[in-house]
Amino acid sequence: MQTVKRLAAVDLGSNSFRLEIGVVEHGVFRRTEYLKETVRQGGGLDENRNLTLPAMEKGWECLARFGERLAGFDAGEVRAVATQTLREARNRDAFLDRANALLGFPINVISGREEARLIYQGVAHMLDDANERRLVMDIGGRSTELILGQGSTPKVMESFRVGSIAWSTRFFPTGQFTERAFEVAEIAAKAVLDEALDLYHPDHWEVAYGSAGTVNAITEVLEAAGWEKGVITRAGLDWLVDKLIAGQSADKVRLAGLRDDRRPIIGGGVSVIRAVFDLLGMDTMHIAPGGLRHGLLCDMMGPHTGLDDLQTRSINRLAVKFNVDRVHGERVARVACALLQQLFTHQSEPERQRLLQKLEWAGKLHEIGVHISHSDSHKHGAYILDNADAMGFSLSEMHRLSLLVLGHRGKLRKLESAMGDPDLVLQMLALRLAVALCHARRDPDMQGLQLAWKKDAQKLSLSGRPGWAQLYPQSTHLLREETTAWAQLTDGLRLDTSAL
Repeated sequence: MQTVKRLAAVDLGSNSFRLEIGVVEHGVFRRTEYLKETVRQGGGLDENRNLTLPAMEKGWECLARFGERLAGFDAGEVRAVATQTLREARNRDAFLDRANALLGFPINVISGREEARLIYQGVAHMLDDANERRLVMDIGGRSTELILGQGSTPKVMESFRVGSIAWSTRFFPTGQFTERAFEVAEIAAKAVLDEALDLYHPDHWEVAYGSAGTVNAITEVLEAAGWEKGVITRAGLDWLVDKLIAGQSADKVRLAGLRDDRRPIIGGGVSVIRAVFDLLGMDTMHIAPGGLRHGLLCDMMGPHTGLDDLQTRSINRLAVKFNVDRVHGERVARVACALLQQLFTHQSEPERQRLLQKLEWAGKLHEIGVHISHSDSHKHGAYILDNADAMGFSLSEMHRLSLLVLGHRGKLRKLESAMGDPDLVLQMLALRLAVALCHARRDPDMQGLQLAWKKDAQKLSLSGRPGWAQLYPQSTHLLREETTAWAQLTDGLRLDTSAL
């Protein structure tokens, strides 16, 4: 019997918001609907890097329309991500709180390298040659991603803060096209991209591909003028710059294939792509059919895509990079998960597994900051996780791990603002108790230890078999100190260890 699964991917780019809907039949995705709106949110950041209210409102209006179309979809059928503009925006939480509600699904802000990974995955999925060494480029509104890979495997991924909106706003603020403006814009782009010269040297790839908005917009203009289909050449870019300069301004330029929504940002986009061509000595770039949202769909098309494995590999890489005691980390993770499992009540099985997985990762990495400072390791560990580019993770997922690591020891008042999330509270309690039980860096005696809700839903009781406290006085002392730590919170959960 044929199985059909519907999926949807939402991409909140700096220039456009996109929604792609389709069905998976026999492992192959087939698009059934595609919506795109030019929101240009990347132009809505003020001098303090806050999104202006008009920029937020335009985004909310678009997401309300997307949300209406996604009504009836299940949580596992939709994935939504945001890129550079919301990475930069200091008030992104104010935008996302309402945006999540309007869309009806959580929007994850992803790191530049995670964006690059998804772009490459989407491009590779649509290409045939499994062995060619590729350079993939995606010029967005406020960032440019460059990826080296072979077949389906990305090997080098970087995100650079240059883009069509940012460069148009900065170097073509009035829409005037002059030879000097293009020269200055390209020099500035090369200054940002210069470090890419060694990483992405032509010796490291055989074929260059361009993906998504800016590349497609330039291609449409070149093809309409009779240039070769499916490629962008250095000669074609030179011709296009000459035409833009001759037209004098974005309003006056008349070029077949140049859409009105691209007209205000074409100058910035062309200057960035010319800078890449010059810097890497490129003559030709092929147009790739896939992109970020296709990478999202690949992640959702089943466990064979390996997102869980990718996240686990990222956690393991961080542990190795920061020389974490692997055995002790796994011990704490194992004990914490055993305690959390005793507290599950209403959660579905997928939700339980998700919470356990994240707690396991936090346990493995709880000492990631110890080689910076032993006494303040939890603070340094939280900083590392909040600022790490971990493939497969969104920024919000990494922030949640950072909160758990920050809260695994010390006073809890520093995390009081996050204690409104009941799942996070239970994960943190389990992690703190596990750290106390494993304080001697050996497997604790868990026989008879029970963690259970009392009749008052805001109170937990930790009990042990008769004689446990006398056998393990140090552990008992540390566990009873947790009672004091949780009691110091203004509101929230209380822990009772009197039955030990």
